[in-house]
Amino acid sequence: MLYFTKKIAAIIAVATLFFITGCVSQRDLEYLQAKDNNVNSFKEADLPDYKLKPNDELYITITSLDEVNTNVFSNPGNPQSTNIGSLQPYGASLMSYSINKEGYLFLPVIGTVFVKDKTLSQLSALLKDSLTNVLSQPQVTIKLVNRYISVLGQVRNPGHFPYAQEKITIYDALSLAGDITTYGNRKEVVLTRNENGKNNIIRLDLTQPEILATNYYYLRPNDMIYVKPMKKRIWGMEQFPYSMILSTITTALLLYNVLK
Repeated sequence: MLYFTKKIAAIIAVATLFFITGCVSQRDLEYLQAKDNNVNSFKEADLPDYKLKPNDELYITITSLDEVNTNVFSNPGNPQSTNIGSLQPYGASLMSYSINKEGYLFLPVIGTVFVKDKTLSQLSALLKDSLTNVLSQPQVTIKLVNRYISVLGQVRNPGHFPYAQEKITIYDALSLAGDITTYGNRKEVVLTRNENGKNNIIRLDLTQPEILATNYYYLRPNDMIYVKPMKKRIWGMEQFPYSMILSTITTALLLYNVLK
């Protein structure tokens, strides 16, 4: 009988140990864990100018002192000038100019322009020079319409998110997706990025503050983030299997009394 009691106690102890070791510590849920509390700042990460690619969509606004002739360059689908900030992504896409698969952009009067691998500022200067003999003091403003990032895996609201700002960080993207869940591994975040026709896979540890100074802190259009699940599972106060453990103990005591 003593052997039986010890065996039951051992089973309960092993079960409890199993659930405890399966828990994740608070530290596993924290971002930017500083090893040295004296280091409170990092050099800002570089953000190279975006280079235009085929299928990019551009919202182009051309103004000048010659208002009548400027109307020729109104965005497609709308003869009137529109503030892109007030448009939803789909609406802005309908009013944009698209770069074809060969890297060319077609504009009224100017004609076909090769724009692949040019930055927005370079294209703006090129169009302004092309219009100097057509319009009086032309001004060209260009915005990239199809700015999207995808967030998948262990986040609360995975999806494909548009953004309008010039800079967006990886933490901004995660906030759009509702943050990483308690089951997400903050040390195993995968970033996929297309560079020079190649899809690169970068593995990031978001618990390390050094990420603030890397080239992957700021995202680029069409980047994709995947958050891997943890091998361990979080057992919160409501999730901890109290009923199962109590049931095991009750059953063990019942068997002990019957056999005794």
